[in-house]
Amino acid sequence: MARTTKQDQVRELQRTLYRAAKADPKRRFHALFDKVHRRDVLGRAWDEVRANRGAAGIDRQTIADIEEYGVVRLLDELERDLKDGSYRTLPARRVFIPKPGRPTEQRPLSIPAVRDRIVQAATKTVIEPIFEADFGQCSFGFRPRRSAHDALQVLVDEAWKGKRWVAETDIASCYEEIPHDRLMSAIEERICDRKLLKLLRAMLRSGVMQDGAVTRSAAGTPQGGVVSPVLCNVYLHRLDRQWQTRGHGILVRYADDLLAICSSRQEAQAALDALRAILGELGLRLKEPKTRIVELRDGGEGFVFLGFEHRLATARTRRGGQVEFLVRYPSPEAMRRARRRVSEITARRRLLLPVEQIVQELNLFLRGWSGYFRYGSSSLAFHQLMVHTYDRLCMFVAKRHKRGRPYARWLFARGLRRRVGLFDLHDGRVIAPRANKPWRAKPNAAR
Repeated sequence: MARTTKQDQVRELQRTLYRAAKADPKRRFHALFDKVHRRDVLGRAWDEVRANRGAAGIDRQTIADIEEYGVVRLLDELERDLKDGSYRTLPARRVFIPKPGRPTEQRPLSIPAVRDRIVQAATKTVIEPIFEADFGQCSFGFRPRRSAHDALQVLVDEAWKGKRWVAETDIASCYEEIPHDRLMSAIEERICDRKLLKLLRAMLRSGVMQDGAVTRSAAGTPQGGVVSPVLCNVYLHRLDRQWQTRGHGILVRYADDLLAICSSRQEAQAALDALRAILGELGLRLKEPKTRIVELRDGGEGFVFLGFEHRLATARTRRGGQVEFLVRYPSPEAMRRARRRVSEITARRRLLLPVEQIVQELNLFLRGWSGYFRYGSSSLAFHQLMVHTYDRLCMFVAKRHKRGRPYARWLFARGLRRRVGLFDLHDGRVIAPRANKPWRAKPNAAR
């Protein structure tokens, strides 16, 4: 018999916890902390942290520093500290990043130390399967075997059924305003291991360091922590449960982004009222500037959700009739960000770099961008981005050779594009969404 790998052992642990939680919705788990400091769990947590290649925390230790220090040595220390109770979390390093499309607004980001990220990843590995057994079908964000495209498919299916009203909103400062006491109460519905609960409280109370001062709050799961998305979903699961009895329409939630798809304006307004009431009871609130009701009609306005702009379109059938369906394509803001990224890669300050390296970076970005936006009516957007990329690359080559753009276009016409291997967005990569047809080639396990 083949020997079971450490990765398989961790997955088997997760499957066992998931099956136990699914079999008994009222079960509370009391022996979990010993699994957090299991060596195979810590090893997998390190692999995840290293793969994410995050920045250093307040201790200034990077991934490279840890590898130089010794990964085995660090994991041994973490295992020992967790076992004897001497492990202490460090405050996260607070930085601010501009919000996409709103350069005047900044989003707070908390960066824990690498060692703390490893412990958080190990904790996430253990507790996620338990809560995953409870999460509802309306939740799609930061969940295993679920993605943004699963949420987008719900919009297509419901629009095909005739729902033409959308209540669009999101939760204001969700990660910063979740009350710690209520969050721990939600966690304790499933977990009663005192050592693990103590560890989670320590993570929540570790605080953030900004300008040399440490600030601690009684609310918030710092955005940027490995375990924060899971804790956010655990708390917002209370919203999902309340929606089953008090909601109106079909709720689609991706973390703190919310949509309610309804059959009438009255139902959409009732959905927003229900969201305000439920979130108010949870100590949260809607972001009013982004809250609105949209009627889907041919030629009317659309809405932006998960990077796509959605609009209702009408097409003629072969028999001369008409059919209405929901189309989506990259939003104007998504296109601006993509063009900005291409311009950054081909900036003049990088003229000393070889063209092959620039093309390699462009290909890496274009493959990732097209891999997400290909599931939509994105042919025109792909063409526009490809024209911009080609134009910027011609400019880069021309400036590098101190010649005009016609010279660069002549080089490309003579086969330079083929030699450098520029990724082409025109190669039949767009897949238009269809109602009642899963976007995946194979159905996902959650379904």
